[in-house]
Amino acid sequence: MPRYLRLAEVLKAEIIDKKWHPGDRIPSESELAKLYNVAHGTTRQAITHLVDQGLLERKHGAGTFVRKASFDSSLFRFFRFTGKGGQQRIPESRILKREIVPACTEVANALKIDEGTPVIAMSRLRLIDNEPVLAEEIFLDATRFKGFETKPESEIGPLLYPIYDTEYDQVIARATEELSVEIADAAYERILRVVPNTPVIVIERVALGYDDLPIEWRRSRGRADRFKYQVNIT
Repeated sequence: MPRYLRLAEVLKAEIIDKKWHPGDRIPSESELAKLYNVAHGTTRQAITHLVDQGLLERKHGAGTFVRKASFDSSLFRFFRFTGKGGQQRIPESRILKREIVPACTEVANALKIDEGTPVIAMSRLRLIDNEPVLAEEIFLDATRFKGFETKPESEIGPLLYPIYDTEYDQVIARATEELSVEIADAAYERILRVVPNTPVIVIERVALGYDDLPIEWRRSRGRADRFKYQVNIT
């Protein structure tokens, strides 16, 4: 393995072990070169590799930082969440159900755990002006999130990842998503308040830590009339 990749693996391990936290500035390239007794060019290549992987980010004039993933705006890539005045808004959340259940095959595969492992299954509804716009199924390893199933809803709020970080030491570094379309069944017709045979957009997300291991799996169903798709092609 080239020396820069070996160094990149060392730096990645330091991030996983929380020597540096999301948002922290890491030492400069010259400082890292001295610390690990490598050439300056090796450090630059290692950092570039981790930037390309999404673990680090360079800020001009400020240095290199552990990337702090933000998913607050990710919903806006797919759904038009606006209030009556047309302004973009983060939907409020309403938890419908939380319970500990054995992981079925689908959940176990997504979270890379054994089938039957206890997981927290949460159903959540997202609303704008009391109008349902998104229904979510969220699954977490019950061992890693002990007590989350009974945590008061008032202490959770609409954004889950900050809670994962501050209270359970589970930092989301990145996520993968898959989109598909289906016809809402009777249960989701009722939850989303749509007429029969209404199409809904399904987004399956696996959220991963800096070690690339799954932390959360969720399946979200949103009303197709609020869906949009945008991609930049260069």
